[in-house]
Amino acid sequence: MPDELTSPAAFDDLNGGDFLESESSADDRRPERQFCVFRAGRERFCLSVLEVEEVVDWPMVTRIPLAPSFLTGVFNLRGTIVPLVDIAFTEGRKAGLSPKHVVVAVLASEAHGENLRLGIAADEVIGTYSASEESLLDQAPAEVPHCRGMLRHEDRLALVIDLRRLLDVFAVSVI
Repeated sequence: MPDELTSPAAFDDLNGGDFLESESSADDRRPERQFCVFRAGRERFCLSVLEVEEVVDWPMVTRIPLAPSFLTGVFNLRGTIVPLVDIAFTEGRKAGLSPKHVVVAVLASEAHGENLRLGIAADEVIGTYSASEESLLDQAPAEVPHCRGMLRHEDRLALVIDLRRLLDVFAVSVI
């Protein structure tokens, strides 16, 4: 019996084939990216978690006179004034039903200046999801110019926000 355990064939059965196959298949897998998925109005949106600084409960918002309808106002995030946009403003929120959360996104500056923080109103934060490249679709609806694609998750689609395009579409001098 001891010869059976120490024979090369027994050693291969215990350690070899299956382990090496699983190790090589792990290397073949494509890298996954993580996304923060949230709902604004009737649509689901997502951002790469690398672009999300944090999610906060609805803060005290200071309205800006004569601001465009999508600019909800500004709020104080630990001493930093952050503009707050509502990307679902076109859907006409019902009176008295304001968003519950703010997804604070950070857009890295192209120069060596300070990064830009932007709050995005969210009715519900669904969670973070890992996604492979197969889960990402390059097409986005033409009527949503601030998105660069879609993410498949939980048998649903979420629009992937492009922060640079978002600032082009929702351009205001305060941002």
